[in-house]
Amino acid sequence: MGKFVVKKTNTGFTWALKAGNGEVIAVGGEVFSSLASAKNGCASVAKNAPAADIEDQTAEGFEQKKCPKFEIYTDKKGETRFRLKATNGQVIAASEGYSSKAACKNGIESVKKNAPDAEVTEAEG
Repeated sequence: MGKFVVKKTNTGFTWALKAGNGEVIAVGGEVFSSLASAKNGCASVAKNAPAADIEDQTAEGFEQKKCPKFEIYTDKKGETRFRLKATNGQVIAASEGYSSKAACKNGIESVKKNAPDAEVTEAEG
């Protein structure tokens, strides 16, 4: 089972969603000013991820989907990434760079599976 790990930084709070194996599958789309707002960010991902469609922006003539949605795109390094947008269009989660679109889609499925029931914990230290 996955978990959200909230961490205090010099500039605020961030979070990462980890799969059951400890692998980071998504991170928050922003630095939050308080622990409570970071936890709200986790809750937003848990709520939006399961119902989100996938919009593959790497496909020619792709079909635009309504939010909430996962957007698959290619970054400046040529790696495939996803970002999750909430109903209001705000980016609420983002991925690492993947070497293939298939791996990126697996990452999205992992978020959809792990986020809804993920426990929110605070990082040690």
